[in-house]
Amino acid sequence: MSFTCTYCKKTFAKETSLEVHMCEPKRRRLNRDDAGVRIGFQAYIRFYEQTQGSAKLKTYEDFCDSSYYLAFVKFGRYCVGARVINPVQFMNWLLKNQKKIDRWASDQLYTEYLIWYLTIEAAEDALARAMEYAIDWAEKNNHPSQDCVRYGNPNATCYAITAGRLSPWVIYNSESGQRFLSEASQEQLAIVWPYINVDVWNKKFHDYPADQEYAREILKKAGW
Repeated sequence: MSFTCTYCKKTFAKETSLEVHMCEPKRRRLNRDDAGVRIGFQAYIRFYEQTQGSAKLKTYEDFCDSSYYLAFVKFGRYCVGARVINPVQFMNWLLKNQKKIDRWASDQLYTEYLIWYLTIEAAEDALARAMEYAIDWAEKNNHPSQDCVRYGNPNATCYAITAGRLSPWVIYNSESGQRFLSEASQEQLAIVWPYINVDVWNKKFHDYPADQEYAREILKKAGW
């Protein structure tokens, strides 16, 4: 009597050998609930919807058997590891700008996307993300959350800006954000400038004065 792997059709003399056997098709199916794989599968579906005009909904089985599987899973795991902001928007941006799939999991493309995305996201979303960052900072530093920019390490604040955790909605519309800009070194300003370009954001605030006033009010009440 022999035992056959459902996925790769390899046969084994013992059932225990089959149980411990791990082929690539089996691994792909067992990893279905992995966060990176889920994002990769979502990207795979969007890719076919937007670029191939596929009328048939792709299944997870289709994904596992696809030659694109590894590239999309790499992208999904990049999104998880880099804590990508709004992965669905990132996918759409990559597709719209016709970026090659084998480059999707790259810091360069994510930076390009993030600088663009920060200018189009709702102020409410930017503020919510900043509050999450502040709470995390407070837990690690044993200080009130509203002091994360005011008393936080300037280099850490620079990183939070380049990671999108602290949006220009926050930096330009809070007392502590304005203070950070006035005290930052030229090197620090050079690092964050692509993300907070004053010309871009002055136009943004001019076009959406109600949103700017909302951001100012929320940040002032929160003690920022």
